[in-house]
Parts: sequence; structure tokens; C-alpha cells
Amino acid sequence: MRNSRAILIIGVALLLALGAVVLAAKWMGEQGPAGTRVVVAATEIGQGARILPASLQLTDWPAGSMPPGAITDMKLLEGRIARGDIARGEPVLESKLAPAGTLGGLSAVVASGKRAMTVRVNDVVGVAGFALPGNYVDILVNLAPTNSDLAQNAGSISKIVLERILVLAVAQESAVDDTKPRVVNAVTLELTPNEVEKLDLARSIGSLSLVLRNQIEAQPANTTGATRESVLGLPALSAQAPAPVRDPAPRSAPVTPRQPSAPRDGVLVIRGLDAASQSF
Repeated sequence: MRNSRAILIIGVALLLALGAVVLAAKWMGEQGPAGTRVVVAATEIGQGARILPASLQLTDWPAGSMPPGAITDMKLLEGRIARGDIARGEPVLESKLAPAGTLGGLSAVVASGKRAMTVRVNDVVGVAGFALPGNYVDILVNLAPTNSDLAQNAGSISKIVLERILVLAVAQESAVDDTKPRVVNAVTLELTPNEVEKLDLARSIGSLSLVLRNQIEAQPANTTGATRESVLGLPALSAQAPAPVRDPAPRSAPVTPRQPSAPRDGVLVIRGLDAASQSF
């Protein structure tokens, strides 16, 4: 009797355990596969570098947290160029790759519709080496007055002409340690065609400076520029005084034609061989 009861209890326990296993398997099946193999970087991949098979590996990734644009087939990455730095263990996303067929180098990093332009800088203009690839800067131009400006009472002015410009490279490197400043003599910037024209004109008529800005701030400054008077607190130069208006040359009175005088009465006087008329 006791053995039968024990067997019954064991049987019920086995049935409950089997039911729990079935329910767990069903729930896991509804949640999708336990994991998906995605391509991640096996080594550090620099910006503008060509992706090689040796720098990739497949890793199991939870299906519920799959990042958008993740790649699951390593063959799809053959010959692709990294548009940004990819850290070791980071999934290789389509958003970090240049379009298929793009050649390597800095041209693969330039966004569609943008241009890369290099400007010369020094340790002051280049923000003491803190303007690194991936940072955003504003471009300031300082204009000294010319002879024509002085004639019009216009002095020096310093003005932000371009804002939130992406730094693509410093010197000849598009990827450097972002924790260490590096003083270089040239900085390559990503600009729209209109911004390229403005920057080219600005550097030809004045001196340029780079101003490092917050990475996430996108609000424009909307400044009016700084002049000598605004910096020193002097009154603004008055507008150029208009030239005095001269009176027109006096007009000469119209010449009235002389009227012939009326004939006067007179007599003819004869003296010897001479004759003369005398009027009264």
C-alpha cells in the first residue's frame, strides 16, 4: 500500500515536470530563436580602412536586442570601407560602412552631398590641438580694415561665419587618440558646397580661427560680430557724413538785346571840306 502511494506521487511529479518542460519550450519558441550570429569586429577597425576577413568574427547575439543594420553574413562585407571607427567586439552596422564600391581613404568618409576642404592652422588657430577627428568646430574670421573700409568709417570685425563643422582629419590622419591633443599645421573639414565657397573667401580676406563646440549642441549662435568699438565699449562710428551740397553756379542774367535809340534832332555842320552832324 505504501509502495503504491509512493509510486503515485512520483508519477504525478514526473507529469508535472514534463508539463513544465513543455510549457517552457513552447514559451521559448514563441520568443524566437535563443540567439543569432552577427558579425562583430575582431580587431580595431579605423575610419576609412578596408574591412578584411581577419578583422571580423561571428558572435551569438540575443535576438531580442539585435541592433538595427547588423550584418549576419561575413561575405557581405568583402571590400567594404569603414566610414567610422569600429571598436573591437562592436557589431559591424551598415550605418558605419561606406556604400558598396567605394574606394578606401578619406573620400569614403565624406558624407553624400558634402565636400572635404583643408585649411592651415597653428597651435592657437587649431584650438591647441584639441580639434580632433569627429569633433565639431565653429569657424571665426577676423577682417582688418582696408583703405576703402577706412574711407567708409568701417573698422576691424571678428565674426563667426560657419557653425558646427565636422573635423574629418588632422594633418594626414583621420583617426587619432581622442584623449590626447595634437598640434598640427592643417585640419580637414566636412562642408557643403556653399560652405566651401564661404570658407575659401574668408581665408583669402582675413585670418581664420577654429572654435571647439559641444558635440551635441546644434543651436546657432546668431551673433552680430565683434568690432573695436564693441570690445572697448566705445560709441559706434557714425555713418559717413554726406558730402556738402554745393549751390549750383549762378546763372548769368539774360542779355537783353539793345533796342535802337530813337533818332534825335540835329543839324549838319560844314567846316571847310569837313561835314559833321550835331544832335540836340
